[in-house]
Amino acid sequence: TSVTEVNSFSPSVPISPSSMINQYKFEDGPELRDLFITVDDPESHITAIETFITYRVVTKTTRGEFDSSEYEVRRRYQDFLWLKSKLEEAHPTLIIPPLPEKFIMRGMVERFSDEFIETRRKALHKFLNRIADHPTLTFNEDFKIFLTAQAWELSSHKKQGPGLLSRMGQTVRAVASSVRGTVKNRPEMFTEMNNYMETFSQKINLLDKIAHRIYKEEREYFNEMKEYGPIHTLWSASEEDIAESLKGVAGCIDRCCRATEKRMAGLSEHLLPVLHEYVLYTEILMGVLKRRDQIQGELDSKVDALANKKTEKDLFSEEIGKLEDKVERANNALKADWDRWKQNMQWDMRSTFTNVAENNLRYYEE
Repeated sequence: TSVTEVNSFSPSVPISPSSMINQYKFEDGPELRDLFITVDDPESHITAIETFITYRVVTKTTRGEFDSSEYEVRRRYQDFLWLKSKLEEAHPTLIIPPLPEKFIMRGMVERFSDEFIETRRKALHKFLNRIADHPTLTFNEDFKIFLTAQAWELSSHKKQGPGLLSRMGQTVRAVASSVRGTVKNRPEMFTEMNNYMETFSQKINLLDKIAHRIYKEEREYFNEMKEYGPIHTLWSASEEDIAESLKGVAGCIDRCCRATEKRMAGLSEHLLPVLHEYVLYTEILMGVLKRRDQIQGELDSKVDALANKKTEKDLFSEEIGKLEDKVERANNALKADWDRWKQNMQWDMRSTFTNVAENNLRYYEE
């Protein structure tokens, strides 16, 4: 894995939308999919204690393990958090897709505004469909329960007892922080992954900050420009000789406003969410790498203990054998997921920046 690959976000030649779709479906063509999920229809709920939003989750499937071919349930954000924590608990060395934070796009939208709710809906839709498209996560039992159980059934299932990550604060960091320093026998591949993610994190965070700055400047420019059109229209009423010219300027400003508004919509709908999703992915991947190191460290400590003990060698040998199998499974799971994640990331970045470039071309043509 080369760190320089992080730089290859934008394509060197134009890519048609159809060819990008073909690249994206390198694993699961549409004809092979058997699970389709839609998140839509947000509803506000106001109680004496809190105000929250629920979303309709519609699932259509042809899988034999489902009792029906279609399900419709309502879920709130806390339910999505529960699902993510259960996936992390069951698959500690797989890359679980990120959820939007409790408050997303801070400073840009108000909580419970239409824009906030729609941005979150899209993020939750993407979260579930990334799980559905994952070769392992898609068959997780808690994922199936999330998609099919009615509200009271899900609530009952949650009360069966918190899992490992729930007890530790439901955060990846809580588990990852238990690993300190460098693991002695870490394979070079995972050191390279770690180095890649450190560089990727710096670059994607910088891109995220630049994109937000561009959006902020575009909004300020748009707000100022909106005032100038009406001013020129009013001016034309008192300047007979140049009235037509002033009206022409007012019309030009109005067209620029509409074009700028479309470009801003493209940034907020396509660029900002993708960049921010991968900012969140960097934290997730660093946590996964640390959890792999934790398993490796457990094996290393047992091997060291065996070398220093003259008794109980049979017991230690059995434990070491089990840990060796556990490390191998963790390594294989992470290697496969890493390759899959990188392909998806490179496609996402390529298509996102191609989309931004096309929007900019349309803007300047207008």
